[in-house]
Amino acid sequence: MSSGQNEDERRKNVAPRFGRRGFLKTSTVATAAGGVGLVAASPATAQDRDQAPPRDSGTRGRRYVVRGGAVMSMDPKVGDFEVADVLVEGKKIVAVGRDLRASGADVIDARGRIVMPGFVDTHHHLFETAERAFLANGLLLDDRSGSPSANPNYGKHILDGFRLVYRPQDVYINDLFAGLSQLDAGVTTVLDVSQIHHSPEHTDAAIQALIDTGRRAAFGYFEGDGRATARYPEDARRIRDRWFSSDDQLVSMVMGGELHLGRNVYTRSWAIARELDIKIAAHSVGSWGMLPVFEDLAQGTAGVRVGPDNLFFHMTGMSDRVWKRFRDSGAQVSLAFPIEMVMRHGTPPILKMQELGMEPSLSSDVETTMAADPFTLMRSAMIMQRMVVNQIVLDQGDPVPPNNWPTPAEGTPELLTVRDVLRYGTVNGAKHLGLAGKTGTLTPGQEADIVVLDATALNVAPLNSVPGAVVTLMDRTNVETVIVAGKVRKWRGRLLDADLGRLRRELEASRDYLFKAAGIRQDLFAYS
Repeated sequence: MSSGQNEDERRKNVAPRFGRRGFLKTSTVATAAGGVGLVAASPATAQDRDQAPPRDSGTRGRRYVVRGGAVMSMDPKVGDFEVADVLVEGKKIVAVGRDLRASGADVIDARGRIVMPGFVDTHHHLFETAERAFLANGLLLDDRSGSPSANPNYGKHILDGFRLVYRPQDVYINDLFAGLSQLDAGVTTVLDVSQIHHSPEHTDAAIQALIDTGRRAAFGYFEGDGRATARYPEDARRIRDRWFSSDDQLVSMVMGGELHLGRNVYTRSWAIARELDIKIAAHSVGSWGMLPVFEDLAQGTAGVRVGPDNLFFHMTGMSDRVWKRFRDSGAQVSLAFPIEMVMRHGTPPILKMQELGMEPSLSSDVETTMAADPFTLMRSAMIMQRMVVNQIVLDQGDPVPPNNWPTPAEGTPELLTVRDVLRYGTVNGAKHLGLAGKTGTLTPGQEADIVVLDATALNVAPLNSVPGAVVTLMDRTNVETVIVAGKVRKWRGRLLDADLGRLRRELEASRDYLFKAAGIRQDLFAYS
């Protein structure tokens, strides 16, 4: 866009509102302003960093190489490299190794960078973006304490408040903005736990937003509020035929199969999911009163059987019988460590999973209460588990030397490592969404979902440990380049193909409408 373009011309080029194609518009790569004196980059360095992204990335036959970075493949068969290259052709990884020959290929200069798989979030309610931080203190339910944690709360103000007044256009902009925000943070794959299906129009808006975001996603078809226009779960067949007729696309489908909705509902949703051969996901929160129906499921009296196609969120407050049944059935579990700790779901059950030889994937859950970036998720998991286990070990001794630093007793859970939580946030996430053959590792033959992280930044340099730096030091500002299925979506710190200013204004307009329609007062300081 030329600097002389007038406002009328710009409006013509801005994509229309929800429901029409071309909502996103391609951004241009901005040139960085040069400095002077001691803080100025050399001309050659500045030129290298400001190069354009590879041409036509992600299209058939186009090749480029991510060259010279510290490569953490997350695939034991591929290994890790202090300095190596990743060759991409079309949407797939062709090779990973040192000094790869790639004549005629464009080059992404990854010197001083960490190259690794994109992160995977296996449980995020994208439609709630307009209520970000509204429940910074909030619990799941009103505990009748009269405190700021009790009111507002998630059950009353989100599920039985804001959610009821969403229009399809609100669903679209909330999902789109949340998806772009996570893409900017290096989350290349998400399961959208979409509990907003008041009508087929709401459903189609959510799916269109996932597609327009341009990242990998599993659309979670969960319930709406049960109004006359709702079609859950039977509309799943139409959704599958219209939107997911091919397995070779970025967005796939998962069935929401909430057991707390009652036997008549969940038996139908589980049966339809298995008819369509798609995974089934459900919340499992003891503090919400869900334990009795999960006991029935474990005992085989719930009318459905649990299996490897099931993914459960939280699993807080569940009995040993339920855990062992789920482990033996091959079911997967996604833990939202920050949310579980803050909103009184219960203690994240990582020690129980370790005891049973299970591993979780990681999920952000709700931005009403906590950030949805992968660094927050990984650090929260590691900090919580190590805090509990470290205290277990300390309690095995006493404060008086020489017993103040005891050797851990046999059977003490192993401390989580940075490698563990990285695996939870990449490899395990892909497996739990049925995408292990496409993403989660940097493996030749898999699709190129790649993040390039700046290890020369002030919060990281000097680089001494690649896994350690990613988990313990980095944040979303270190996410320099993001690639999804070979296509560059973020380049040198700038998200491409999105008019973020316009989208923010659309989201703010949606927020204003939702607060008014829900009868909730807008006040930037009232809910803290």
